[in-house]
Amino acid sequence: MPEVILSGPAGRLEGRYTHSKEKNAPLALILHPNPQHGGTMNNKITHALFQAYTARGFSTLRFNFRGVGRSQGTYDEGEGELSDAASALDWMMDINPNAPYVWIAGFSFGAWIGMQLLMRRPEVEGFVSIAPPAHSEDFAFLAPCPTSGLVLHGERDDVIPREAVDGFVEKLKEQKGIEIDYRVLPDTNHFFHNNIDLMINHVHDHMNNARGGNNVKIAA
Repeated sequence: MPEVILSGPAGRLEGRYTHSKEKNAPLALILHPNPQHGGTMNNKITHALFQAYTARGFSTLRFNFRGVGRSQGTYDEGEGELSDAASALDWMMDINPNAPYVWIAGFSFGAWIGMQLLMRRPEVEGFVSIAPPAHSEDFAFLAPCPTSGLVLHGERDDVIPREAVDGFVEKLKEQKGIEIDYRVLPDTNHFFHNNIDLMINHVHDHMNNARGGNNVKIAA
């Protein structure tokens, strides 16, 4: 899991990257939660997603948004962070020019950034959106959403109300040509405490069905 330094719009971006041993592997970009609330690329959910995609044979990158860790710049209310994510994806594609497709996975703020990025990048084939902040951020840009994906939320999330995510998913499901796999985990809070392994099982189950990378046997 080598450390990498990328060139971003506001200066260098600190990341961790695993290059797949498989030739012409797909790519996965993992996006962390809100820097204003302590979010970093080392967040437990972000790290677990990184490991999951690596296990599936993806070349996988997670990185710190501007102003986090050793990344330069300052928080930019999402606009600059979207540019950071685009630069990170460009970096991966430059060193993997034959990658067949891309998946994006994000937690909370990272899910919001990821959904914006997939609207701009046709090479993105699928997404995993963990606890999308539908109560506070505008997702109206998903009109229409260009690709299918997984939305995961905790039944006992006391940060992002389930009702807001329910409404967000219902709007996505009205669109033709895509499938939204929406799963609510029982007895699970916003940070998936004690349930991160279960969350990752759901990610693998979805991706096995979506034929994203290598199949992974789901732990009992």
